[in-house]
Amino acid sequence: MIRARSVRIVGDDLESGVFSIAEALKIAQDKELDLVEISPNADPPVCKIIDYNKFLYQQKKKQKEIKAKAVKVVVKEIRFGPNTDEHDYNFKLKHATKFLGEGAKVKAFVFFKGRSILFKDKGEILLLKFAQDLEEIGKVEQLPRLEGKRMTMFITPKKKK
Repeated sequence: MIRARSVRIVGDDLESGVFSIAEALKIAQDKELDLVEISPNADPPVCKIIDYNKFLYQQKKKQKEIKAKAVKVVVKEIRFGPNTDEHDYNFKLKHATKFLGEGAKVKAFVFFKGRSILFKDKGEILLLKFAQDLEEIGKVEQLPRLEGKRMTMFITPKKKK
């Protein structure tokens, strides 16, 4: 599939140099390996003599490692009403503390049903109190903001030193 007339060959246990396509393919066949184009934009294109299936396997393995090392952000939601009682508040605060301890973000929101939207200030006070109580283990990423019938706030865990 290589369309160039000459290629630069690199690889293990062979001297690198510029060869014609026919010579490069003959060298690869002698070693019972494949000629794989590594850098097509170079002049001349760079090819490597390797086992192609092994090459594909190693690439998949690298991609898997990169994916495994990527940080997965988990967002846990905690829902309040504008008139949430003290006991319910403490119960949800305990859950939020546990979530932040595990490294998850917390999305706290107050849901206003029907005419309870009149108590916007109560909802905001509740969320600010919530943020203040979690100040030790988390920091506020987004202050309370009203979106339709929901007032939301995001809290992220603090970095451990």
